[in-house]
Amino acid sequence: MDAVGIRGAAPADIPAIGRLGALLVRTHHDLDPERFIAATSRTAHGYGSFLGTQLDEPNVIILVAERNGDVIGYTYGGVEGTNYMELRGPAGMLYDIVVDPAHRGHGIGRMLLDATLEALKARGAPRVVLSTAERNASAQRLFDRAGFRRTMIEMTRELDS
Repeated sequence: MDAVGIRGAAPADIPAIGRLGALLVRTHHDLDPERFIAATSRTAHGYGSFLGTQLDEPNVIILVAERNGDVIGYTYGGVEGTNYMELRGPAGMLYDIVVDPAHRGHGIGRMLLDATLEALKARGAPRVVLSTAERNASAQRLFDRAGFRRTMIEMTRELDS
């Protein structure tokens, strides 16, 4: 396989990032359809458009993994201040990480994660916090191997049942 490069996202990457964002939405919905929203025919465009608005934000980091000119994964993170609702001080936040399924199992997720951690650290983040779906065992293995520890458990109860 050809080499993978990690770089900052550019406006031309937005359609590919949107497609991968829609994949992220579908994956989460498949894991727990009551908790996570369903993708629609507009999700890729909407997700990409939103992330496009984030490209120039000073506290946001969007990186892409690229092979042969094709975007095959991305991360979206940011640096946030103290959050009393979450009972935490300033932190880097990893909002999204996704790799195209055809390219998984080759360390690309770890490359993206490591590059994002370095970028957040360079922006002054003293720690990085993330959430992962309870049933997403492969993501949890990635985060465990990268030194993350479990600190919170989200619980959901539907009120109409």
